[in-house]
Amino acid sequence: MALNRRLLSPARQRHRRRLALLAGLAVVALVYFFNGEPDSELVQEVEESSQAQQEQSLLQQSESIREHLVNGVVQPGETFSSLLQEYLSAQQVHLLAEQSRDTFPLSRLRAGQPYRFCLENDRLVSILYEIDREVQLCIHCAENGFAIEKQPIPYSVQTEVVRGTINYSLFDAVAAGGEGPGLAIALADIFAWDIDFIRELQPGDHFSALVEKRFRDGRFAGYGQILAAEFHNKGKNFQAILFKESEQTAGYYTPSGESVRKAFLKVPLNFTRISSGYTKRRFHPVLHIWKPHLAIDYAAPVGTPIRTVGDGTIIKKSYDRANGNLLRIRHANGYETTYIHMSKYGKGMQVGRQVSQGEVIGYVGSTGLATGPHLDFRMFKNGQAINPAKIQSIASAPVSKGSLAAFEAEAVRLLAELNGTALQLAKVENEKKPLPQ
Repeated sequence: MALNRRLLSPARQRHRRRLALLAGLAVVALVYFFNGEPDSELVQEVEESSQAQQEQSLLQQSESIREHLVNGVVQPGETFSSLLQEYLSAQQVHLLAEQSRDTFPLSRLRAGQPYRFCLENDRLVSILYEIDREVQLCIHCAENGFAIEKQPIPYSVQTEVVRGTINYSLFDAVAAGGEGPGLAIALADIFAWDIDFIRELQPGDHFSALVEKRFRDGRFAGYGQILAAEFHNKGKNFQAILFKESEQTAGYYTPSGESVRKAFLKVPLNFTRISSGYTKRRFHPVLHIWKPHLAIDYAAPVGTPIRTVGDGTIIKKSYDRANGNLLRIRHANGYETTYIHMSKYGKGMQVGRQVSQGEVIGYVGSTGLATGPHLDFRMFKNGQAINPAKIQSIASAPVSKGSLAAFEAEAVRLLAELNGTALQLAKVENEKKPLPQ
């Protein structure tokens, strides 16, 4: 546990300086009273003596303050009350919870998140709790209550180009380059509308990404944003540039300004294999009869998150003997999707709720007539079943005309960095400049 020393607060330092100055002035006044105008050397000696006394007092005071930093990670089952019981009374914890309610409810404490308590002479003076990777909760303890606020977590950021070639999977290719799985997930999320990373990857496919790497106290602390990326898959080249228009949320666009985001994701989950495809005639493994199977069955472990393929509204939530747990979602332009055999629903999933593309709506299971854990995924257009694998999804809105020039300039810059041509371009530009006369 780290031990540090801390000087007095600025207010207390000013108070001590004033006392020392007053003492010095009193000495000068007495000298003047008995001897007339004081000698300048005497005044200087008094000032130097006062300064020395002040510094000695500050040093003694600072040495009497012992600061402890208690660092930890929230364990399963722990609460703010259990973490603070050694330092605060039950009444103080209750007051803290009340005062923090609007800023950050303390009941939202999550296992795995770091925290730090700062103590002075065994008295709690501040608390830092990392809410997520971006924001921390800062609590300063005072005699009459608590000062509470949320602050961004400070990082130092370095930009780096990461490249890789597919031999087996995207995760393996990223790991082979010494990078973490978070980068693979971020890449898959960017190109999820164009590439099925389970079925469509081939050996020799390759990628590059201009990625922010974040550091705290000199140590790697995860990835920031991917500023630009390129993925070569099955002979096609996909590019994505991160761009933010005014107050809108940042999104990824092609070099021509078209949105990478489509109306529907290619698949609703990370699956192991397709156990049954879309067909007009299939022998049912449970009923042992031939019947249409107007769906795609994605086999995956129990509990695998299922995500809605597009924005929409839940119009049906039900359970029956054949389908088990089922959700149906209505999307724009007459589309509907159905998710069947789920082990359980996502939190808060109710009829009438609006859901966003990629939001977790449930988890893989084998409820109903199912021989094993899988998702039965169906899609409809104007009430008619369609093959989800063959749908040509419509792209979202492109970069606006008013922002197109700024986007094109940003795209040229980022793609030059991504392809390693930024320094070459700068060299060419310098060579074109006329020599000074």
